[in-house]
Amino acid sequence: MEDNALIVLGCSSATPNSVRFPSAQVLHFRSKYFLIDCGEGTQMQLRRAKIPFERIDSIFISHLHGDHYFGLFGLLASLNLTGRKNPLTVYAPEGLEELVRYHFLKTEQPFSYPLVFVSLPKEPCACIKSGRGYEIRAIQLNHRVPCWGFYFVEEPKERKIRKEAISAYNLSIEEVKCIKNGSDLTLQDGTVMLNEELTLAPQPSFSYAYISDTVVKPDIAQYLPDVHLLYHEATFLHELLSMAEKTHHSTAKQAGEFAALVKADKLIIGHFSARYKDLQEHLNEAKQSFENVELASDLSLYTLYKPAYSIW
Repeated sequence: MEDNALIVLGCSSATPNSVRFPSAQVLHFRSKYFLIDCGEGTQMQLRRAKIPFERIDSIFISHLHGDHYFGLFGLLASLNLTGRKNPLTVYAPEGLEELVRYHFLKTEQPFSYPLVFVSLPKEPCACIKSGRGYEIRAIQLNHRVPCWGFYFVEEPKERKIRKEAISAYNLSIEEVKCIKNGSDLTLQDGTVMLNEELTLAPQPSFSYAYISDTVVKPDIAQYLPDVHLLYHEATFLHELLSMAEKTHHSTAKQAGEFAALVKADKLIIGHFSARYKDLQEHLNEAKQSFENVELASDLSLYTLYKPAYSIW
């Protein structure tokens, strides 16, 4: 699976239907597999997507409504049965660890691997995990229970030095490092070689934002600078705005407006109410404000530059 790619495992809200499982996604990011939410049936969808369970690096649970975490118990049990040894970290709201530990205590199933829970922060936006060249941030949303979105973002990449510049100016290792970081080069005769003459532009950094269950929340746009791939819930069509507001969800029209606000490159809408069989009107509504929209579909793969395609 290519880097910076998203597989939707489930995009239904509340209950599954014949073609949509509850919420779950896998993001392949920086050569790691991150599981985002874990609704009922997630491990079956992981099998169908041919994603090895042992390759899952971390799990991120947005909130404690069952359609976003009921699949976690089965997945953790399966990881026991398959003999996982590597540590697994679950980033989740307070309370989930207690539920999980109690369940496995009562069923007398000790974990074969270190299982670590990290409670999501109280701040509006905070880094919860970082690695070489990336950060993962949690963003507070506005739902009926405490709920978070997640922002996966690569750090800015270094410029690439032109090979011919190294030999032409007999650059030292230290000079090469400085130039990659953006410095100009001053020659012995005082001539200044601009950085742009010595380097090539770096590959653009990638970012993915997962905006789970929430009433539309424009103020979080400040925490999503330069978002490339954006997933935003679109539970209802706008004709049911009053129901969306009552249940603390968003409409497809609002998801499109939010994508335009943050100037995303591509929007994926999902978390569809099971009442909808045909989703074309969701697509039409979102496109009223933002053109580059794709519908979430179970077992489809999404990237920034190519159209989505089914992997099943």
